[in-house]
Amino acid sequence: MVAVNFENIITIDPTIRSGKPCIRGMRITVYDVLDYLASGMTPAEIQVDFPEITDEDIRACLAFAADRERKLVIRAA
Repeated sequence: MVAVNFENIITIDPTIRSGKPCIRGMRITVYDVLDYLASGMTPAEIQVDFPEITDEDIRACLAFAADRERKLVIRAA
């Protein structure tokens, strides 16, 4: 399986959704997609509601979240 380069798909623009990470400059955020997946929706069901989203877009959201988690720093109290 080839890793998705989310940097070409996930955009951050302060004028769109208050600067939240979005898919290709659209108003659909990474959070939206992750929340749909976490609620049990399949990628196909998400694409029915948002036909402009591709499979690669959904994988990019997951890759973005994984990269963010990997960079998470835990500071001792």
